[in-house]
Amino acid sequence: MPTRRGTLEGKKGLVVGIANDNSIAWGCAQAFREFGAELAVTYLNEKARPHVEPLARRLEAPLVLPLDVMRPGEMQAVFDEIRRKWGRLDFAVHSIAFAPKQALHGRVIDVAEADFNVAMRVSCQSFLEMARLAEPLMTHGGTLFAMSYYGAEKVVKNYNIMGPVKAALESCCRYAAAELGPKGIRVHAISPGPLKTRAASGIADFDELLDQAAAEAPARALVSIEDVGAACAALAMDGAKLITGSTIYIDGGFHIMA
Repeated sequence: MPTRRGTLEGKKGLVVGIANDNSIAWGCAQAFREFGAELAVTYLNEKARPHVEPLARRLEAPLVLPLDVMRPGEMQAVFDEIRRKWGRLDFAVHSIAFAPKQALHGRVIDVAEADFNVAMRVSCQSFLEMARLAEPLMTHGGTLFAMSYYGAEKVVKNYNIMGPVKAALESCCRYAAAELGPKGIRVHAISPGPLKTRAASGIADFDELLDQAAAEAPARALVSIEDVGAACAALAMDGAKLITGSTIYIDGGFHIMA
């Protein structure tokens, strides 16, 4: 018989990174909501707000908040609102990444210090900030998700500086899992196969990555945002309480191929 272990009824979650209906964060948010969770979502700035608010209404999200992690205090303000509204949090998704164009399109060894710092702040260190702020709200345990990619493990053509940055993110997830595990908080680095998102549009020759994944993955199929969302929803459920600290590949098996 179905039990609470197979639903998210009554759970409260934060999803950061919805830009439009092609976003991985949107796929996750839809799945969480379909399984019964109540959501808070964020938008980057006033330019992004008109694109996110209609999606937030579809989710019936009671909290729709601005969050630019490069602006001091905005992450804290998001968690302050969550504390006021709910007093707790059960899961949080970090699905944001950025590197300046000149860093993304150039050699790793040529990346300027300032550009490297921006990429690390947005794509990695902000996840640690999220984890630190979520910890006191996850009084009965919880789940944290960070979005990575295979380029963290292997050299992927044109992924460039994002490879080292995502490798750092995956390592942060492992350390956070070890530190927060005794409190019942699990941490997952999610590594989807290539997806046509706005963020991916900045990677040169991205269509070649898509073609390669479709041709070589054992499943012979490309992953969708719905696939990623369904997997994350399952990992947020009580039945997954002893899964933590790993990089979870959702790529049709592409990562196992030589």
